[in-house]
Amino acid sequence: MKNLLLLSILTFLLLPCANAQNIYNSKGSNIGKVNDNQYYDGSGSFIGKSKGEYVYNRTGSNIGRINGNYIYNRTGKMIGRTNDNYLYNKTGANVGRINDDYVYDGSGKYILRVSGLTRRQIIVYFYFFY
Repeated sequence: MKNLLLLSILTFLLLPCANAQNIYNSKGSNIGKVNDNQYYDGSGSFIGKSKGEYVYNRTGSNIGRINGNYIYNRTGKMIGRTNDNYLYNKTGANVGRINDDYVYDGSGKYILRVSGLTRRQIIVYFYFFY
């Protein structure tokens, strides 16, 4: 019975880690992870989170928001937008593309592998933490 209880406790404690999705650069290095809409750098340090349409830095300050396909900075100025799987800056220039688990820059160069992240998590990471 003690072993079952210990196994249950360990499973519960490790469960949040099992949900974390890693982010890798084009060289295969782990540069971050997302766990429950909380973002971490490659060393595991907390760098921010998203809640609803808002994005916050590690100290809890609002750094921006995503409203539909538009991305705004903390002062409300549009800094980018999305359309299907393309990412644009504020002037409409293509700055990236999401294709399944891969993200490419505006020139088509592979920059990130983001297996298991939602499209929204990818957009938050790309615009606010990359």
